[in-house]
Amino acid sequence: MKWTLPNILTVLRLLAAPGVALMFLYFARPWADWFALVLFVLAAVTDFLDGYLARAWKQESKIGAMLDPIADKAMVVIALMVITGFSGMNPWFLLPATIIMFREVFVSGLREYLGDTAGLLKVTKLAKWKTTAQMVAISILFSTGAFEHHALRDVAFLDYARHSWYLGVAILWVASILTFITGLDYFRKALPYLK
Repeated sequence: MKWTLPNILTVLRLLAAPGVALMFLYFARPWADWFALVLFVLAAVTDFLDGYLARAWKQESKIGAMLDPIADKAMVVIALMVITGFSGMNPWFLLPATIIMFREVFVSGLREYLGDTAGLLKVTKLAKWKTTAQMVAISILFSTGAFEHHALRDVAFLDYARHSWYLGVAILWVASILTFITGLDYFRKALPYLK
């Protein structure tokens, strides 16, 4: 693997994914929420940055193209698992999270099965919007946890925490719909090769 800056950013994002969960093992809340939020947002920014730099500097690579979606999926799935645990298995959150996790695993399986023909499952514009919506929703939901603790002392924080939860879940539903649509699109493209 060639250690270009875009590839380094992708690897750092991949390593940050389990780091989000580790924040809740080693720190008490709300510090865990704050650290997870900062780590997740920084990693999400690298998602845009690594692809942009790879194209701008003509440093696109096969390893980067392979690791990029893995890093995205790892970040989203691990963050959703953490938030699901702290949401008390809230069905309004659990259903879109399940749709997202199922699709991510399903599409990864399709890509693995297709092997050399997996190029037909290239990332679409809609899939990029899907990833953006997922990352925005998760960031908002982590911020909810960060501000909930302060809500005990200040009503303004309580209002923010309550509104941000609903906003985060609403965006997560939008993300799950986009996730479902892109998953169906990938399945439709792969169907002729599933023999």
